[in-house]
Amino acid sequence: MRAYPRSLTRLIEEFEKLPGVGPKTAQRLALHVLHASDADAAALAEAVGEVKESIHNCPVCFSYTDADVCPLCADGSRDDGLLCVVGDPRDLLAMERAGGFRGRYHVLGGLISPMDGVGPESLRIPELVARVKQGGIGEVILATNPTVEGDATAMHIAGLLKPLGVRTTRIALGLPVGGDLDYADDVTIARAVEGRTEM
Repeated sequence: MRAYPRSLTRLIEEFEKLPGVGPKTAQRLALHVLHASDADAAALAEAVGEVKESIHNCPVCFSYTDADVCPLCADGSRDDGLLCVVGDPRDLLAMERAGGFRGRYHVLGGLISPMDGVGPESLRIPELVARVKQGGIGEVILATNPTVEGDATAMHIAGLLKPLGVRTTRIALGLPVGGDLDYADDVTIARAVEGRTEM
């Protein structure tokens, strides 16, 4: 015998498909929606529908937008000569949240991962090379995650950009602010030493 009616069970199953949502959280979310006011439930359903209808990739940087181009690409005060390459829009948002970077972005749409069937041809690398070839970019900052996939992607892109004569850098990797050396792994400490800066 089913514990919940079919429609509620279906809602729980749909919530379970979300990343990081297990059975208990899915159940809590479904019961929350069930007990929400009709207006709140309708607003949630409308928001899901609206995001699926209106959000698309920016034709310039490939982040998310609901306009012709995203607000960052439309911002005339940003440095056109500095291009930061990230794996996905979440990485772009993390860079913006940190502040300090006022250049342009290029979102690859993932990272090279042969185990997952993602090769360079699956990413927006040709578009990146085309942007660099158009000229005006003095430096490309590779801000891919410090993982095997992120490193492989950065190395692949650096190899493609080297013949174009554009300065290509990688974000520094190392210890987080407030971190203790005693708790850091060997690779993190080694990268922190390699990425040291002048004082």
